[in-house]
Amino acid sequence: MNLILRENKSFKIYFILTFVLVLISILAPYIVPHDPLKIDMRNTLMKPNSIYWLGTDQLGRDLFSRILYGALNSLKMTFILVTTVFIVGTAAGTIAGYFGGIADIVVMRFCDIFLAFPGIIFAIAIAGVLGPSSTNAIIALFVVNWAKYARVSRGLAISIRNKDYIKAAQIGGAKQYQIILKYVLPNIIPSLIVMATLDIGTMLLEISSLSFLGLGAQPPTPEWGYMINEGRAYIQTAPWLIIYPGIAMFITVTVFNLLGESIRDILDQHKNY
Repeated sequence: MNLILRENKSFKIYFILTFVLVLISILAPYIVPHDPLKIDMRNTLMKPNSIYWLGTDQLGRDLFSRILYGALNSLKMTFILVTTVFIVGTAAGTIAGYFGGIADIVVMRFCDIFLAFPGIIFAIAIAGVLGPSSTNAIIALFVVNWAKYARVSRGLAISIRNKDYIKAAQIGGAKQYQIILKYVLPNIIPSLIVMATLDIGTMLLEISSLSFLGLGAQPPTPEWGYMINEGRAYIQTAPWLIIYPGIAMFITVTVFNLLGESIRDILDQHKNY
């Protein structure tokens, strides 16, 4: 595995790019040139210049600073969502697949219910009922996305539970939770990590979509989706309000997708060794 990692140049490149993006978002409060929340009506809708590198918005706020803060808010919300969905979905699916019976029936029926609706439409409906906020947007998208992780982990658990080493552990007196933690999860987690990495970009777009519709982050919080929504009214007079947040979102989603694909390639190579 270490040999594959050393030889995989694309993984190194995408990992470095991902690390840089995350580092920039973490350091955003310390490296922004201007206060992203400071309103200055004397400098509204200024074009990019030497002082305001990406221009200003309709309230005179520095767009570059708001984009950096937007990276912090967008990625924080995305990582919270992906982590929560990953843990809950994997736990539910593993229990259902390993034990079967009533546990499997209950979990899968819930999965059928949540997967029966178009994802983003269902999320909009939930967020609309709960009310507009970042927390409610995460809850809405969690409800929509956990079921697919449960289905995948269930299928993997079913394929593993009848393996010889599982039966040997059972005969040897190992407890069920020990078997799950020592044998089942280590064989399930790699595939789900790839799935989660590829989902980071998708879920970032979903969070931004809810914010764009006014159901996610609320003003004055800098968030890419909401920033694009604010810039719609000025698309002809100040197109940079949409272009630059859109570019930031495009780069971030692309980098995480490429990282996920490179991890998938590494795991496929590892299986062939």
